[in-house]
Amino acid sequence: MGIEEILSRYDRNSITIATACSHSSLQIFNGIRKEGFKSIGIAIGTQPAFYDAFPLGRPDEFLIVDSYKKINEYAAFFYKKNAIVVPHGSFVEYMGADNFLKLQIPTFGNKAVLEWESNREKERQWLEGAGLIMPEIIDDSKEIHRPVIVKYYGAKGGKGFFVAKDYEEFRKRIDKTKPYIIQEFLIGTRYYIHYFYSPLKKDGYRVRDGSLEVLSIDRRDEANIDEAHRLGSISELEEMGIRPSFVVTGNIPIVMRESLLPKVFEMGKRVVEKSYELFGGIVGPFCLETVVTDQLEIKVFEISARIVAGTNLYISGSPYADLIQPGLSTGQRIAQEIKMAIAEDKLEEIVT
Repeated sequence: MGIEEILSRYDRNSITIATACSHSSLQIFNGIRKEGFKSIGIAIGTQPAFYDAFPLGRPDEFLIVDSYKKINEYAAFFYKKNAIVVPHGSFVEYMGADNFLKLQIPTFGNKAVLEWESNREKERQWLEGAGLIMPEIIDDSKEIHRPVIVKYYGAKGGKGFFVAKDYEEFRKRIDKTKPYIIQEFLIGTRYYIHYFYSPLKKDGYRVRDGSLEVLSIDRRDEANIDEAHRLGSISELEEMGIRPSFVVTGNIPIVMRESLLPKVFEMGKRVVEKSYELFGGIVGPFCLETVVTDQLEIKVFEISARIVAGTNLYISGSPYADLIQPGLSTGQRIAQEIKMAIAEDKLEEIVT
């Protein structure tokens, strides 16, 4: 049974929204509540107690499972609840890409984006095809003659990423059992730009038949690279037995200089337009992960094609979202899009 047939059997007056109890779930559950929907929290093993401390971010009910990889086994439960799943980074990572693509439960957004986001070569084809400037790729590790960053595939919160200054350092640290990519190490200021594309909204900054929004911007606090520099250079750190790592431990709010906003919107527009050409379009939240150089050039090193954890800074709005609707979060914006689709009988356009 296809997703469209499943949706055709849903009671549009009793839609519930579900997500995994991790990552940005507090924000999503809060946004769902604000828009009048009921929510379901998917948790492993036992019901997480910490939600009791945040009544406005607590789901209305929990579904306890043994493994996120087995979510399809609970499809009948979700159908009975007229449920739509909202994916986030942890949810997709825990499920695994193959399981997520096979998910037989209506899911907000276009699941096809995962193939283009999680594969570094396809991601580059998408972003460069959209005319964005990306870091140089080093195809031959023996040609590493300047600092590079080595990234493994998938959304892992920076885990395992490392910097190498030459081939010998790369050789010592690489895990060749995992697919990876070698990029030039960009020097500049990191900005993570949180967009939202609605194919339904007909006002605002128009892109194709819909509207593009910038809801917020953050940068990531990464351990231990963001603090270890206080002890010396990378080479000095290594002499002390400290290897810089890029595990994300938190997020920091950012406001970008206003003169860069036209570039920011143009970049987002191109990404959306190219996504329709390649795989039928991106729907909802996405994040361009960028470095702004001292020449005010914006280089993009990655895209996250769903809600990112940096939006958790802005559960009560951001300097950008407040100019759209005071107090608007990305979690609430997702719920609004679902509500709009129900009202216009267009759920099939934003759910796969």
